[in-house]
Amino acid sequence: MSVSTGTRGETVPTAPPEHPAVDTADVSALLERGRTLSTPVLRAAVDRLAPPMDTVAAYHFGWIDAQGNPADGDGGKAVRPALALLSAEAAGAAPEVGIPGAVAVELVHNFSLLHDDLMDGDEQRRHRDTVWKVHGPAQAILVGDALFALANEILLEIGTVEAGRATRRLTTASRKLIDGQAQDISYEHRERVTVEECLEMEGNKTGALLACAVSIGAVLGGADDRTADKLEEYGYHLGLAFQAVDDLLGIWGDPEATGKQTWSDLRQRKKSLPVVAALAAGGPASERLGELLAADAKSIDFDTFSEEEFAARAALIEEAGGREWTSREARRQHAIAIAALNEVDMPARVRDQLVALADFVVVRKR
Repeated sequence: MSVSTGTRGETVPTAPPEHPAVDTADVSALLERGRTLSTPVLRAAVDRLAPPMDTVAAYHFGWIDAQGNPADGDGGKAVRPALALLSAEAAGAAPEVGIPGAVAVELVHNFSLLHDDLMDGDEQRRHRDTVWKVHGPAQAILVGDALFALANEILLEIGTVEAGRATRRLTTASRKLIDGQAQDISYEHRERVTVEECLEMEGNKTGALLACAVSIGAVLGGADDRTADKLEEYGYHLGLAFQAVDDLLGIWGDPEATGKQTWSDLRQRKKSLPVVAALAAGGPASERLGELLAADAKSIDFDTFSEEEFAARAALIEEAGGREWTSREARRQHAIAIAALNEVDMPARVRDQLVALADFVVVRKR
């Protein structure tokens, strides 16, 4: 495989073709397996919560509607549970060994979503009103806290040395995730953020938990630290690729597909990768974008901007090269993730499935 130089000067594998071949049937089966095996344990964990937190959490996961009636809502893609089960298989264990890890990671992920939606003021997630909008900010905070506590409880009650090791990795990933959210919020109030700062933030906010997901099953299955670390390397860079695609969707995604408003990241003044890359590019479009965003940060009428004003900012980001740079970066991070798998001794079938999941992340509709 040929190599190229990364943003920090490191040597990395050249990115794969722009549209890797993805076996969508295989990926769909992996995602469905992760959802099917983890959901009963996830539901049992949520049932431990005191009322009304159990009901609020059930609404968040899409199991009931706002009136408390049974529902079959969109519970997300279940990428993390799928990775946790594959992680166990990578260590030579049965996929079921990874179920507690899958559930713990999913609980932490949803803890972060509940709090993020409130902090970001997002009113929609997965095509439904967010928890804070339906049940109020206090319940969103409390239920998020409860899910975080449940995640550690689920692992520690296994009572093995491996469970302790897995919990340590989960708590480290959780702390990094919170670091990333704090960085993300602070960047909204800065006129300029470097590409390196943005990648660090996204590595914390998204990469750390995906890294944990793809190592936690292996740890529960008895893998040594070197194997777990290499799987985490795959997951970390997969997380960066995942977030780069999300950043593209956050500006140019179809609301019907994303479940969010048009130009959602621009409405929140997020310094996402396309924005940061465009500002760093130089040239007339980059300079004009910088002037507009600086004025936006001081505007008291920002919430009343028209669709045309947000569309104009998106067009400048694209003209300055931010959209294309982010697409290339997603493919570059994908290549680094795949390279890490080459250093793990695992069944060929499991490696192929991890590659297929990585391909799926990079070619999601954007």
